[in-house]
Amino acid sequence: MPAISQGLGAPVASVVLVLVIAFGGLAATVASGTSPQLGLDLQGGASVVLHPKTKVPASVLDQAIEIIRNRVDALGVAEPDISRQGSSIIVQLPGVRNRDRALEVVGQTAQLFFRPVVETMAPGAGAPLSEQSAPEAEVVLPERDREGRVLAHYRLGPSEVTGRALSGARAVVDPTTGGWGVEFSLTSSGTQDWNDMAAKIGQGGRVAIDLDGEVKSAPTLQTTNFPGKGQITGNFNQREAKDLALVLRYGSLPVQLEPQTVQTVSASLGRDSLRAGVISGLVGLGLVALYMVIYYRALGLVVWLGLGVTAAVMYSLVSLLGRTSGLALTLAGATGVIVSVGVTVDSYVVFFERLKDQVRAGRSVRSSVARGFSGAYRTILAADLASFMGAVVLYVLTVGSVRGFAFFLALSTLLDLVIAYFFTRPIVLLLARSRLFTEARWLGVARGLAADKGALS
Repeated sequence: MPAISQGLGAPVASVVLVLVIAFGGLAATVASGTSPQLGLDLQGGASVVLHPKTKVPASVLDQAIEIIRNRVDALGVAEPDISRQGSSIIVQLPGVRNRDRALEVVGQTAQLFFRPVVETMAPGAGAPLSEQSAPEAEVVLPERDREGRVLAHYRLGPSEVTGRALSGARAVVDPTTGGWGVEFSLTSSGTQDWNDMAAKIGQGGRVAIDLDGEVKSAPTLQTTNFPGKGQITGNFNQREAKDLALVLRYGSLPVQLEPQTVQTVSASLGRDSLRAGVISGLVGLGLVALYMVIYYRALGLVVWLGLGVTAAVMYSLVSLLGRTSGLALTLAGATGVIVSVGVTVDSYVVFFERLKDQVRAGRSVRSSVARGFSGAYRTILAADLASFMGAVVLYVLTVGSVRGFAFFLALSTLLDLVIAYFFTRPIVLLLARSRLFTEARWLGVARGLAADKGALS
């Protein structure tokens, strides 16, 4: 016994460390209530494809994506997927409750101009409406109520101040009237521009808030001195005030976008897809596990435990990345994980077949483990690196769901390399030194490797 136990310290420590990290991390993840964030196709939600009305460079679209992402984050949508595909912007909002409001805020250009009111006209006065709100020109724009009916037309002078003068905005309740308004703060340069405009218009004059070619409010200036902040009041309800503050706070889109397609994915469809994927994955995994035990006997149990370790680490990592980095598990990502099971099982097969070769060459099972793994790991490393590089190329060159597939395939491949070296190798070494596993009648390692009793010593 002392001779058998020599040199077992390192393998035991490696196996124990991996098990503690894997299942300890899983326990901590479950105890904290953290779970993988599900994508649009698994939990339902809304998807919209936005296309610019005019041709713009890619840098402008990238800027628009960042602004849209800030708006969506402020709406409280969990793990949105916002990406550029060609000249279009794809926005996926998983789990969104109020789809119409979310899509309205996402696509609103929010081109904000502050203009002096030259004349107020009654609705239907015959004044021609401007096709667009050009900042340098005098325009005639409507003011509408909540149902879209025109309340008045305003003849407005050229824009004196733009929305870029604002540094922040929030919806507030006016203590004097009890109505909702928007309190805004100004940048240092914006404060000067705003006060210059106010001085030109004069106290008692009116300034119109031109948002996307529509007058949202035309308040009267109560003062011409604004100390870095001000308040917009008007006929706002709570939602209108909050939405206006939201788009003002996160800036104007640099290009006008129009929705090409809007799609709603029901939560029931997402759950059905997830359930079908889980069932098919478990059935396939069970068949593979059964075959490995039948063919490799006790070594098949190593495959079971190794896949369990991989699953525990993967669950913890995906949950952690979802919480900290916004990683969402989509159906394509789940497919990548299932495909990676084949990659992992191939690693075990390569290792076990190398053991067979060593045993057939006349070496004992115990002495074959280190030698067999050394040759097998080179093959495993080459195969996994090929899969990893393919996944990286897919991730870099594609968009959308294909990137999710590539990411999870790459992550699983890296895990396979680590677990093969720090868990599979030492645990097989321990099994090879135990007569219980090598000589058992039905599950003995020797039977799985087709070794005779003389090869056990």
